[in-house]
Amino acid sequence: MTSARTRLHPVLAALVLVLSVLFAPGVGLVSSAGEAHAVTKLTHSQATSMLKSSGITWSSSGGCSDRYNSTCTSFEQVNLATIQGAQTLKSASGCALNITGGTETGHSSGTYSHWNGYKLDYSLYSCVSNYITGNFTYIGLRGDGAPQYKSGSGNIYAKEGNHWDVTYYNCGGC
Repeated sequence: MTSARTRLHPVLAALVLVLSVLFAPGVGLVSSAGEAHAVTKLTHSQATSMLKSSGITWSSSGGCSDRYNSTCTSFEQVNLATIQGAQTLKSASGCALNITGGTETGHSSGTYSHWNGYKLDYSLYSCVSNYITGNFTYIGLRGDGAPQYKSGSGNIYAKEGNHWDVTYYNCGGC
């Protein structure tokens, strides 16, 4: 005769397995629609390799990549979908892209933040600006006054003075 405790054990074991996968290092649970899904994190080296392969450049005022230094541009712990979103923007627009902000400290906090791997900052080139404003939907001003545009895939492009601040909820149709 099996007890209720014995019958429940496989169910609990399965639940523990699912939770350990979902909350494993490098994995998260977030979507723009509030749905649960895995978020793949990249190392700085993995991200730069992908960016180089697409002809996307990056720069920093400090000439460095230390995640804990606000004058650096780091991609440590960036989301795979964020880097793929940059690649999608580059291929769709045909414009030069230069990233000036990644996952380094010094940006605003929040779930969909630079630190959490969802945002990149781009240099304010006329080609990319014309592409964003000509192809995406204007959705109004952000709380800080930055005009915002929403892509068809739901990513948000905010023009912050001297750069574009982009929130990638997905890869933009990769």
